[in-house]
Amino acid sequence: MNRLSDILDQMTVILSALKDVMDAEQKQLSVGHINGSALQRITEEKSSLLATLDYLEQQRRATQKTQHSANDDIAVRWQTITQKTQHLRDLNQHNGWLLEGQIARNQQALDVLKPHQEPGLYGANGYTSTANRGGKKISI
Repeated sequence: MNRLSDILDQMTVILSALKDVMDAEQKQLSVGHINGSALQRITEEKSSLLATLDYLEQQRRATQKTQHSANDDIAVRWQTITQKTQHLRDLNQHNGWLLEGQIARNQQALDVLKPHQEPGLYGANGYTSTANRGGKKISI
């Protein structure tokens, strides 16, 4: 097997791993309550795989320039990589929509809670704002 075939095979393995990670990301974003640490771990793993894929792409381009092969085997491998990449692009776009939905739901929850937050302890004049808090002022 030549160097270009090895690189393409490695890219295919990384793309498969990336799909698994993106499926996990989609699962996290689809549930009602997001586990922040799990989502962070998924994001870090996705970033690592994308960096590896970028490195392999650079290696592929450099190797392809020197080999100039039009081998059918290489063409089949490249077609597989292209198809996986297009599928992952669609999956990533879908995950982005899910994330936007989560952000919108969080904002709605904050908007509902905001009017019920406790007002500040002191008013603009620097005195306690017991009247605003519904408390009674007692003097002895």
